[in-house]
This record gives sequence, structure tokens and C-alpha cells, in this order.
Amino acid sequence: MKKILHIPNYYLPHIGGIEDVCHSIVMGLPEYHHRVICFNDKKTDETDDCEGITVTRCGIIKKLFSQSLSISFYPQLKKIFAEFQPDIVHFHTPNPLGSVYLLSLIPKNVKLIVHWHSDIVEQGFLYTFYHPIEKKLLRRADKIFVTSPTYAAGSGPLSHWKDKLHVIPNTVNVQKLTLEKEDEHAIEKIRDHYNGKKIVFTFGRHVLYKGLSYLIDAIPELSSECVVVIAGHGPLTGKLKKMSEAPNLYFIGKLHEAELRRYLYASSVFAFPSITRNEAFGIALAEAMYCGLPAATFTIPDSGVNWVCIDKETGLESENGNSKAFAGAINLLLKDTEFRDTLGTNASNRVRKFFVIEAIKDDLMRVYDNL
Repeated sequence: MKKILHIPNYYLPHIGGIEDVCHSIVMGLPEYHHRVICFNDKKTDETDDCEGITVTRCGIIKKLFSQSLSISFYPQLKKIFAEFQPDIVHFHTPNPLGSVYLLSLIPKNVKLIVHWHSDIVEQGFLYTFYHPIEKKLLRRADKIFVTSPTYAAGSGPLSHWKDKLHVIPNTVNVQKLTLEKEDEHAIEKIRDHYNGKKIVFTFGRHVLYKGLSYLIDAIPELSSECVVVIAGHGPLTGKLKKMSEAPNLYFIGKLHEAELRRYLYASSVFAFPSITRNEAFGIALAEAMYCGLPAATFTIPDSGVNWVCIDKETGLESENGNSKAFAGAINLLLKDTEFRDTLGTNASNRVRKFFVIEAIKDDLMRVYDNL
């Protein structure tokens, strides 16, 4: 049984797109012996058993430009290499500090998969210092997983390593999206809470590239028969709340797993207004589509978003940053029930066919076994 060491930034119960992808791979491939090392959300180191997997969480000093800073990560990684002796390291990027530690410690005989979730699009000044390390990481990699063919084609850093690229789409966690017995009543309560108006829903981190300001700007153009519900939180939450006092706009904060699932099934349209290639794939988008929601998106050149959600097939795509066009797309989905239902069914079928662990498992195993 091959031993795989996974290095995401964080791991369950921490919630995030990369964390969900890593967890799906770990739990979906019991044919291998898995171990995880990641950052902790506190200052102390912890090693625990998470669903039968040993997870080492390294304490952090602080976060700087989205990078968790940890001194203990280096000795903990060194210890794991000595004790666990992995055959393969499955490393999730971007993670600049983790890259430095990994390159200095990985034994020559250990194979390396770099799972490329996104280019570093922002922090341009700092990237000039990290770029040589990134090149060294990609040179050392035996395989580079990229989450969509469109992102692979548009990525500057990956353009020199085309022979190493392998498309492995991200996957949704089907278990957390599957309806349970008590959900039906809870879904009706959500709809009643908004007086039976159609719900335009979105969730995620409140950061610039998520484009939530464009969704808020679209509200005056939206049908009076809908409400806009924004879940999640982040550094821009306060600023976003001040943008509009529209009576049909609701900020509901961070949702736990069951609440999120119920909101997805209670809603009519999923708004996904991300605007840059920082949104490389869109796990939240795929989760909404799995639940049968057609999505309104912007066109993001060289991102995987418009490959995940196909214009006029599983959702509607608008000119990037055009709030009025975005509102028009949402209104069309709200008005035309038959069209909305058709796109929602197509969306769910697309995710179930391509973006679940069963769809990528055989391909992933072939890569693991052939390294």
C-alpha cells in the first residue's frame, strides 16, 4: 500500500475549497495510506485522528498576505518524513512558506505532485521574491494537477511545464449536500422567513475577487419578487453592508453545514459574481449546481469558472463587472420557470458526472500507481 503525505493549507474541520478537495481525495481513496500535515488555526501544534487519518496541525504565529506563518511546520514535516516515509507528497498550492519547507526537506526518492489550485494573482510585489521558489517547486514536481483545461491554458507559471500537467477537476462533498429527513421542514421555514419570495443566494469569503459589490450594485435592477441572501464573512463584510440598505438584501453570516445545504435547496438562483482568476474553479459554484441551482456568473478569461458552469446550459454568463447585465441574467432565470428548471437539472447532472470523487478516482489512482 503506497503512502501519501498530503499538504494542504488547512484540513477539516476548517472549511474551504482546497480543504474540501483534499478531504475528498483522502477519504475517497482508501486504497492508500494517507497522512496530513497542515497549519493550525491557533498557536499550538496538535496531532489528532480525523476520520481515521492522522493529521498534524502546526501552530501559526500570524497570517501575512493570506500566508500562515509557522516555525514549527519545518520540524514537524522533517519528523513526518523520517517516521511516515511517504512514497508520494501531494502538495496543494498556493502555499509559499510550505513550498520553502518542502523543497528543503523532501527526499530525492519521494515523488511530488503539485496540486495547482490557483496562480498567485495578487501580491505582485511579493510574488517577485517567491517566483524563483515557485519555479524550483514546479521543476521538482513529477506531476502537476490543474483543476481545469482552461486554467491550464491561461496560466503563465504553468506554461513551461505542459508535459507535467494533468487535469484533475475539483470535486464536491456529496455527503454534506445530500438531503436528510429533517431538511424538508427546515427548507420550508427558510422560504417562509422570506415571505415566499424567490431567493437569490450566494456564500463564501467576503474578499475583493469574489465580486460581491457587483451583486449588491445589481439589486436595484432585480425583480421585486426576489430577495438576495449573502452568507459567509470576511474582511469586506462591514464595507459591503454599508453599500446598500435595500430591504430585500440580507447578510446572514457564516452557516454550518446543514444550514448551508438547506439554503441551497431553498433557493432559486445561485449568484456567483467572482471577477478574477483568483477564482480558479469555484467549489461553491459546483456545490450549488449539484443542488440543482442554475448560476449567474461573470466571464472570467482563463479561469475554470466558465468551464464548470456553461453559459445557457447550466447557467447564464455576463460581461465581467457589468452589474446591469448580471441583474438581467438573474431576472431571466427568476422569470422563466421552465428555463430555470432545465438549467438547474443540467447543472446538477454536470456536477454528478464530472465533479464528484467517483468521476476522478480511477484517473487519480493511475497517477499515484504510475509514479
